[in-house]
Amino acid sequence: MKFRRQRLDDVTVNLTPLIDVVFLLLIFFMVSTTFTRETQLSVDLPEAQGQLKETQQDGIEILIDESGRYRVNGQGLVDNRMRTLQAAIYKISAGDTTMPMIITADAQAAHQDVVRAMDAAGQMGFVHLSITTRQPAEAAADG
Repeated sequence: MKFRRQRLDDVTVNLTPLIDVVFLLLIFFMVSTTFTRETQLSVDLPEAQGQLKETQQDGIEILIDESGRYRVNGQGLVDNRMRTLQAAIYKISAGDTTMPMIITADAQAAHQDVVRAMDAAGQMGFVHLSITTRQPAEAAADG
């Protein structure tokens, strides 16, 4: 007995519906996305007012001069790297991260240097961090 072979159609994948769905999804996401455009950043820096706080002798004080050099409790550092700063802090604190830390920076010091000191303290686990400020000229004249 001789069976007739059925003719096999060419099997192909039609990509047209897939491309249509992808384009519809693309259009949907483009329409539903919100775009924010920030052209400028307005920053109002706070002025410090209040009572003077007595400094504690057992704390750590980091001084930053206008050229970005650090002093930890009056001792100058050999360079401005974060590792050197962390080593000096660890030497004074002996691993005690509960000690209060005061950062005093010159008004002309770069913001990067202050952030580096804060980052070094944060990486070491210090949480009692203060930044020294001065009272505004108006408040100093009144009080």
